[in-house]
Amino acid sequence: MRKLKNDGVQAAAFIFPSFLLLLIFSLIPALMNIFFSFTKFNVVQPPQIIGLANYGRLFKDPYIAASLRNTLVYMLLTVPFQTFISLVLAALLVEGFKNRFGEFIRSALFIPVIASNVLVGTLWAIMFQHQGIINGILGLFSINPVNWLGDKNTAIVSVSIVSVWKDIGYYLVIYYAGIMDIPATYYEAARVDGAGTFQRFWYITIPSLKPVTYLILTMGTIWSFQVFDIIYTMTGGGPGLSTLTLVYTVYTSAFKEFNMGYAACTALLLLCFVLILSLIQKRVLRGAGGSE
Repeated sequence: MRKLKNDGVQAAAFIFPSFLLLLIFSLIPALMNIFFSFTKFNVVQPPQIIGLANYGRLFKDPYIAASLRNTLVYMLLTVPFQTFISLVLAALLVEGFKNRFGEFIRSALFIPVIASNVLVGTLWAIMFQHQGIINGILGLFSINPVNWLGDKNTAIVSVSIVSVWKDIGYYLVIYYAGIMDIPATYYEAARVDGAGTFQRFWYITIPSLKPVTYLILTMGTIWSFQVFDIIYTMTGGGPGLSTLTLVYTVYTSAFKEFNMGYAACTALLLLCFVLILSLIQKRVLRGAGGSE
């Protein structure tokens, strides 16, 4: 009993520092956010309890409706494409490039992941300018210049392209590790049975990677709802409200209007949508055999 008690004390001692950090930087701020959502608070003056007034405004605010719509569009433009492209690239590298060239490709595609979002957004904003390199390439094929960041119909697409380009390398590494973890005997048996490359990919690789795909879809969805710096540097939420997102609305309410209570309320709305979408993904993939 004494040994078990000592083991328990030692375990608690190891856990306590992490728990303390989690409490200070996650749990307490989350509870404070809930409290501030029921207040009128401008940082300078003490918070005033106003009940559900912020929530009543939330459902009438056209900026919230626009930001929610844009966030969902951004998620649909980024998550499926970055998941599909990274999966295909990982499968191609495993299938035909288990060499130094494949290592170089993986490293090269991972460079944008570690690059600053502000730097990436600034560089791509320059490339998307009317006289930028993107329109220059289109001009080689006799295609008229496109107002990528100044047109409401193309601005969110442009931002999504940059996000997909930046994140592919991260998901590629995860998929690559997942494919390498699949027993080689599965592929050897499939080759003996005459299965081609596509058949092996479709019937072995994809089903075996369902837990990995669930992880990637969940992370991609959460990160897509948190997009801010790329939009801040590329479009500033414009033109009009075409690239305004929930996080950008939180930033505007908190640090431009100094309405911390309304910003906290919007942040809770963001949390609710992320939780709902994560639960939907979990149910869908569980139904497909993706998770236990």
